Amino acid sequence: MKKTILTAFCAMLAAASLHSCLDFDMPTDTFTGGQTDLDPVVYKGKADSIDYWKNISEEGFNEAQSQLSQYFGQMRTAQYYLRGGKDAQAPAAHQYQYVYSITVDNYAGYMVVPHNFSHGGGGLLNSTYSYNQDYCDGPYGAFLGVKNNIANMINHPMIDSIPELKAIGLLIFDYSAQEMVDLYGSIPYFDHKANKESNPFTFNKMEEIYISIVDNLDTINACLKHFETRPDWYKSGVQSILSQNDVVSQDQSVESWRRLANSLKLRMAVHIAKVQPDKAKKWAEEAVQAGVIETTAQEMLLDPLIEGFTHPLIDISNSWGDTRLNASFESLLASLKHPYLEYLIGKNSDVIVNKDDATDIMQANTRIIGLRAGIRMSPGQAYKDNFRIAYSKLENSEQLAMAPLYLMKVSEVQFLRAEGDLRGWTMGGSAQSFYEEGIRNAQIENRLIPYYPDYVDEYMSLEAAVPYKYEDQYDHSNDIESVTTIGVKWNEGDSKETKLEKIITQKYIAGFPYSYEAWNDLRRTGYPKLFPVLNVEDGDGSLVQGDIIRKIPLPGRDTSVGMSDINTSGLDALGGSDTQGTRVWWDVEGANI
Repeated sequence: MKKTILTAFCAMLAAASLHSCLDFDMPTDTFTGGQTDLDPVVYKGKADSIDYWKNISEEGFNEAQSQLSQYFGQMRTAQYYLRGGKDAQAPAAHQYQYVYSITVDNYAGYMVVPHNFSHGGGGLLNSTYSYNQDYCDGPYGAFLGVKNNIANMINHPMIDSIPELKAIGLLIFDYSAQEMVDLYGSIPYFDHKANKESNPFTFNKMEEIYISIVDNLDTINACLKHFETRPDWYKSGVQSILSQNDVVSQDQSVESWRRLANSLKLRMAVHIAKVQPDKAKKWAEEAVQAGVIETTAQEMLLDPLIEGFTHPLIDISNSWGDTRLNASFESLLASLKHPYLEYLIGKNSDVIVNKDDATDIMQANTRIIGLRAGIRMSPGQAYKDNFRIAYSKLENSEQLAMAPLYLMKVSEVQFLRAEGDLRGWTMGGSAQSFYEEGIRNAQIENRLIPYYPDYVDEYMSLEAAVPYKYEDQYDHSNDIESVTTIGVKWNEGDSKETKLEKIITQKYIAGFPYSYEAWNDLRRTGYPKLFPVLNVEDGDGSLVQGDIIRKIPLPGRDTSVGMSDINTSGLDALGGSDTQGTRVWWDVEGANI
């Protein structure tokens, strides 16, 4: 019955006629954003000081719960902001597009914008290295939505009477802040955590931010662990708050949030493995020992089946024509004979004609065909105006429509542990076992509507990549042989570098379409191997052919006040120029292992 309803719902979406309008809030000169009605009182306290040993009376708890009730609702809104929601609403296409689709989805090699938004979107994307401040500030707008809905709560004097909610609120803030500093290289982290409202803001060094977040995560873990010792009336009160305002854990439990904190610490540990290997090992082993996400039931996610939305990429891809398959992702999936080619990605939707030979025609529905990153696109979101709209898009299907938006997927944690074991860290198992379990848990579709398991055994048996050549029907100068040479099956005789490439490649596929972590891995390891981006000179001038974009320029550069903060503290925090070619702190050259 559920599948029948979902199929009908997807058919309804296909009939809708929508247009992209790119209306997500952008940071202003005061770094504020979002439209949620917030308390006019601004609280400033010690957000990361959590007195979880405090004795709390039932009367004190009830008073705190009464005074903080509006903030718990805003905490729910903050969770939506983490994955493209806005104004107390679940994720939707407009916001998701600004946060992911027109920037990092393209940098990571998953997707490509097939046109240039010349109809008012602000300028050429060239898929998408051409610099546009509004687009580049999109992810930061979502972070500010998180901050504006959570900072008052974690700085409120009454929150210390419910320390577990303070810990969870701080975790939400830190999760988003960690994402942002990885993208931009620096943010005004401490000012935002302290609920500072106006300029000047001080940008902080990434290393300092990482250390502060991990210190917070350790405190959060300890606080949420201590919850087990609380009296039953207290546990019941906290559980009641979570049951109404926790939208990302599957059981609305303190324990699920505790495991998220440790899993985030593990993610951060792996990020710094090259720049600070000893600290990375320490953080990773501590995280695993404390308890990370280990089952699908512990995954943290926004579930369309529960929250009542469809995956934003349905509209962005199918209704608006604003994203298409990246040729690199096509080649990777084809070289590995991945199951997604069977049910997630469509063939060309219309005729594609070679630009030099009008008789060389590819009829509609012939094959899966992506677009090379960096192609200089034409305007138009309809096929009659822009033939590139005919290139492969994501299927308008229940597999995508009901796909969860993950904060932390068990497969990611398993691949993190696989990489950790490969590096000689104590991860509680072998690289092979974590790698294979990561592949088995990698599906994009909702786990209640499984398709992937029917294919996974055959997929995991592939010992070597299948020869494949990407061919661009319109312009054969873009044709290129696959750069994927590894297989899927684990081979204990492979070198450590080959094993790492396999781990990161499968992590990359398993994480789709969450592009932030995919781009992190691509920058820090060079994996998975992708096609060279064309026309990188269309960026900000800091890249040469063969480079990939290493970071997003700092937010707020289009205002004089924001630029003043960048000049005062931002450049020093980066340790280099504020350009696309500047490497963030953990992105260092040299051997991976």
